[in-house]
Amino acid sequence: MRIVAGRLKGRRIAAPEGTEIRPTSDRARESLFNILAHNPQLGAGEHGAPIRDAIVLDAFAGSGALGFEALSRGAAHAIFLDNEFQALRSIKANAETLGELANVTILKADATRPPMVSREAGRTASLVFLDPPYGKGLAAPALVALAAAGWIAPDAIVSVEVGPGETGPRENFAAPEGFVLIDARRYGKATITLLRYEG
Repeated sequence: MRIVAGRLKGRRIAAPEGTEIRPTSDRARESLFNILAHNPQLGAGEHGAPIRDAIVLDAFAGSGALGFEALSRGAAHAIFLDNEFQALRSIKANAETLGELANVTILKADATRPPMVSREAGRTASLVFLDPPYGKGLAAPALVALAAAGWIAPDAIVSVEVGPGETGPRENFAAPEGFVLIDARRYGKATITLLRYEG
């Protein structure tokens, strides 16, 4: 995988070993960031919003590709959450290779049962990426848990990727209370849904 655009354009991102990690494809990632950069419903065009200077939360982070792509395009800081050792090791290695260690926080955590945000951290996210394992129905519970734990700022933009279900061709995802649908698009087997958190 490579960073698609921005100051790190063309730089490689290593994916963790194993079959549990399924990175968002370069094409879907490029399309997602084009929407973030140009859709006026997301505040696009207003001083580079919603990406520029954002605090980004990349939950179920895997390789960290979404968070690193956001950093490349002007985000201020990326927080990576994952509960898999291989993923955390890969994210740290990618941060070192890209020279981004100072701009990231890497946490071993289950996004469906995250720790409360500490006052010292002071890093509630204005841009959130959720790319949970397909077919397990984790997206909505994770959003509820992350919001309750203080990880998601009011008016934050949230991207949720879901794919094939365990018992059918499409995993069902409905925005939890407090999250408002803005856009939804299919990319092959995946559906990416954009939401705004109203708290």
